Amino acid sequence: MEAAQLYSRFLTREVNIGDVPMGGLNPIRIQSMTTTDTMDTLGTVEQTIRMVNSGCEYVRITAPSMKEAENLANIKKELRARGYSVPLVADIHFTPNAAEAAARIVEKVRVNPGNYADKKRFENIEYTQQAYQAELERIYRKFTPLVKICKEYGTAMRIGTNHGSLSDRIMSHYGDTPRGMVESAMEFIRMCEDLNYYNLVISMKASNTQVMVQAYRLLVETMVKEGMNYPLHLGVTEAGDGEDGRIKSAVGIGTLLEDGLGDTIRVSLTEDPEFEAPVAKALAARYEKRAVDLYGKTLFTESKTIDAEKLSYNPFEYKRRLTAPVQHIGGHHHPVVLLDVSKENLKDPYFLAAAGYNYSAVLDKYNMADQACDMVYLGDQLPSFSFPGNLKQLYNYKTWLALHIKNNCHPLFSYEEYLNAGQKDEYLNLVRLNAEEAAGKDLSVLKDNVVLLLETSALHGVAAQRNFFVSLMAKNLQLPVIISRSYEGLNASDLMLYAATDMGALLTDGLGDGVWIKADAGIGLQTVNAISFGILQATRTRISKTEYISCPSCGRTLFDLQETTQLIRSRTDHLKGIKIGIMGCIVNGPGEMADADYGYVGTGPDKITLYRGREVVKKNVNAANALDDLIELIREDGNWVQRGE
Repeated sequence: MEAAQLYSRFLTREVNIGDVPMGGLNPIRIQSMTTTDTMDTLGTVEQTIRMVNSGCEYVRITAPSMKEAENLANIKKELRARGYSVPLVADIHFTPNAAEAAARIVEKVRVNPGNYADKKRFENIEYTQQAYQAELERIYRKFTPLVKICKEYGTAMRIGTNHGSLSDRIMSHYGDTPRGMVESAMEFIRMCEDLNYYNLVISMKASNTQVMVQAYRLLVETMVKEGMNYPLHLGVTEAGDGEDGRIKSAVGIGTLLEDGLGDTIRVSLTEDPEFEAPVAKALAARYEKRAVDLYGKTLFTESKTIDAEKLSYNPFEYKRRLTAPVQHIGGHHHPVVLLDVSKENLKDPYFLAAAGYNYSAVLDKYNMADQACDMVYLGDQLPSFSFPGNLKQLYNYKTWLALHIKNNCHPLFSYEEYLNAGQKDEYLNLVRLNAEEAAGKDLSVLKDNVVLLLETSALHGVAAQRNFFVSLMAKNLQLPVIISRSYEGLNASDLMLYAATDMGALLTDGLGDGVWIKADAGIGLQTVNAISFGILQATRTRISKTEYISCPSCGRTLFDLQETTQLIRSRTDHLKGIKIGIMGCIVNGPGEMADADYGYVGTGPDKITLYRGREVVKKNVNAANALDDLIELIREDGNWVQRGE
């Protein structure tokens, strides 16, 4: 196997967090965050125990003020009395005194550089070099007491940058960018090192998976250049709930795990926290099995810097690979979804409802849903009814050749079949290639409206497929490519996570003009179709439904996030392409929902503030009226449509 297709992890500094060390040669650690009121000692203890039993190796608890920080001692005492030694992490925003108190109690504190000693008022400030340096010196003085306490008590620290909560200072200097996220963290890291404190973990979280991936890669690039190798905490902020939250988390976290980056994972779902750890464990397990050589030794590398010139594309910036379109595939067209229907009942048009085409026998026509696939593979099977006019049919070459009517029907060739074919389709020809075996093939001969179907059977198949794309770009071959991968023997939950990782890792880098997920027949066509569209949505490459940027809840939350999210979803999920941020408190909004079109933010007991982007539109609306007011706001902007239109 080529070295580029061998999997290895970035070797990071080992950090002691209680009796569960992170980084170095340790496995990927799993963690989550409580949603209880931190002053509810027994409630927090009980939830922590459920989280530990579900697989959490660290448990984070919010400490928004001194009273919560001090109560961490009671929570820890009760946990230890019950026989639970799980390391606790205090989550701090805005309150240095609470951080300093918590650092004397728990095993780790998390601080956000954007709001720990800095400020965010969405003000654009012009700084001279001298004024900027003066601000850094002020932050240094405010941050130093916490560092000294952490050193004295052996407490670890996570420097956790969030895309949506960059300070006005950073935003004014670097903009709302991955580079700004990296510099926000690096400033604090350099301060720690100046104070000879190295027990650090770093994170670069964002709700936008493209921004998240770029920020982590830039962080590693920057750290390595400065002789640093701190462990990485991976997570997608405000991923949402259900299938959408899991797919989005897998796209962001999985892409970085594919890069060999990541020492601990937190999956942020708008669900009870004990449901997060199993998802994180499933993501991590693939890589712990993969990063082992023949002698059972985990493979690591000292450096994970990326040579962008060798890649033929920029891994720090999203730009879709340039292709020459064939029909509606490639070019500026959104990525297509291809489904295998060869095992379905091809005498019954109603099965196509699972693929987004609802048949009406009375009208003898199909109604097309927002998530309707673009192409179906029938293999050697022939249907006994007419397919929808805009749904392309794909047949194995020999079967296609024998069709009397070829309208909207297209052939799938092997490479050799295509070279030897006496007849090709004048509109669209798909050629199947295995990514590991394609290196020796002359691809310049693939003309006549060819789209490649890129398959892989390799364990580290994403690397094989990425290498193929790099080769195409180096040769300036602009053939569109549909990414294809088979998942045999997987249940629906693992299929969702694995496919989102494998295909999301490529789409996030602008590679791929379509997806074909091949799954066991028992998974069901509707599930495979939903996962396919979910991956495209999570990578921001094709928007087919409303997106909810909802936080996972914590002790700061001012309303029932799960119930509220479902209520908002029930009335707005037909608004294709709209992004709605649902935030439990002012910490997670408006900054964390910076990417949303509209925001619904808890600002007090039974009080909601509504946003249009980052702009406050209505303050302190009664919760009972807030959803109606949100819908009216969407209506005023001309973005509301009636369901079913």
